Amino acid sequence: MRLLFKSLYRKRRKNESVTKYLMWITHLWLGLVSSVIVFIMCLTGCLYAFKNQIIDFSNRDKVYISPGSVKAINPDLIQAELLKHNKELTSLMIPDNKGKSYVIGYRENNLDKSTYYNQYTGEILGQPDVGSGRFFETVLDLHRNLMMGNAGRQIVGASVLMFCILLISGFILWLPKKLKFLKQGLTVMFKAKFQRVNYDLHNTLGFYTFLMLFFIAVTGLYVTYPWVKNALIISLGGSSIDNISKEKDNGDDAFVGLLEDMLQKQDEKKNLKDVTSASVDQIVKLADHHLAYTAVTSIELPNKENPRYVVIKTNRQNCLGMMFPDEVTFDKTGVFKTKELFSDKPLNKQFTALAKPLHTGEIMGLPSIILYFVVSLIGCSLPVTGFVIWWHRFRKMK
Repeated sequence: MRLLFKSLYRKRRKNESVTKYLMWITHLWLGLVSSVIVFIMCLTGCLYAFKNQIIDFSNRDKVYISPGSVKAINPDLIQAELLKHNKELTSLMIPDNKGKSYVIGYRENNLDKSTYYNQYTGEILGQPDVGSGRFFETVLDLHRNLMMGNAGRQIVGASVLMFCILLISGFILWLPKKLKFLKQGLTVMFKAKFQRVNYDLHNTLGFYTFLMLFFIAVTGLYVTYPWVKNALIISLGGSSIDNISKEKDNGDDAFVGLLEDMLQKQDEKKNLKDVTSASVDQIVKLADHHLAYTAVTSIELPNKENPRYVVIKTNRQNCLGMMFPDEVTFDKTGVFKTKELFSDKPLNKQFTALAKPLHTGEIMGLPSIILYFVVSLIGCSLPVTGFVIWWHRFRKMK
C-alpha cells in the first residue's frame, strides 16, 4: 500500500516550476481515475463514427441500385401506389446519388414504418436490417451512459470533464523547456526500448490530437451538462437558457414570431382540414425553386402535429463541403410559409444545429469521419500508454 501511494506522488524536481509539478500530479491522478471510462468513450466513438457507412453496407442490396437510363418515378405515383396497399406516405428521403435508393416513411395500421424504394422500377426493397441498427443502439447507449441510465450519464460526464483537464495538463507537460528540445516532443523514437517508445507515443500522439480530442470532448459535454451548453451558447453570442425562459414568461418580442407561427399553424389545421393537399411532386419543385441546388432532400408530409410540408436540403455548396441544413416549409395547399437558411442563422444557433455532426465527425462526410476515427483511436491509446508509464514506475519501486 505504501508503494502504491509513493507511485502516486513524487517530490518536486530541481528547477521544475510549481505549475508543471501540479500538472504532473493532476495528470497522473485524474488519468488513473478516468482511464477506463475514457477508453470506453473513445472506443465506442471509433465504432460509431462509421455508423451510416456500415448500415448502408449491411443493407447494400437495398441501398445501392442501378439507375440505368430510366427516369425516377414521380413521388406522386409512389404515394398513390402506397395508398392502394392502405399505406399512407409520411416522409420521403431523396439522395443526391442516383445510384442510391429512396427511403420512404409510411403509416400502416397506425404504425410508423420505413423502407427502401427503387425509384426506377417501383420495387419496395424492404425495411432496414435490424441487426446493425441494434448494434449501434447498444454502442450509443454505452457511449452515452455505460448502459446504466442517468447514473452512468453522470459518470461519463465527470470522466469526460476529467479528460478535458488531462488534455490541458498533458499539453502543459509536453511544452519543452527550450526550443532545441522541440523535435524530441514531435517524434517517436521507434528504435529505442519499449518504455521509451511507449512514452513517446503517449507524449507525441497526445500533442498531435490535443485540439481535436478537446473539441470532441467539449461537444460531448455540451450534450451532458446544461452549464456547458449555456457557456458555449453565450460565448457564441446567444442568450443563456435562464434568460430565454424569463423572456418566454414575460412574452418578450423574441417570442412574438414564434407565437404567431404557432397561431398560424392552428388556423391552418382548422381552415385547411378538408382542402385537397398539394402533390408531393409539386412541393419538391417548389422547394427546388427556393433552394436551387442539388442535395440530399428530406420531405416530411403534413401530420397531426405539424400541418405543413417541411423540406430540408443538406447544403454542401461551400469550400470545405460541410453539411449545412437549409429548411423551407409550405402549407397543405403548397403556399410558401417559411425559409431558414443555415447561413442566415446567428453563430450560436448554427452551432446548436451542428452540435451532433460536429461531435460525431459527420459534418464533412467520409473525410471527416475517417479523421475522427483516427483521432478517437489515438484517444483510445492514451489511457493505455499512460497506464503503462505509471505501471513501469510502480514496478521499479517494488
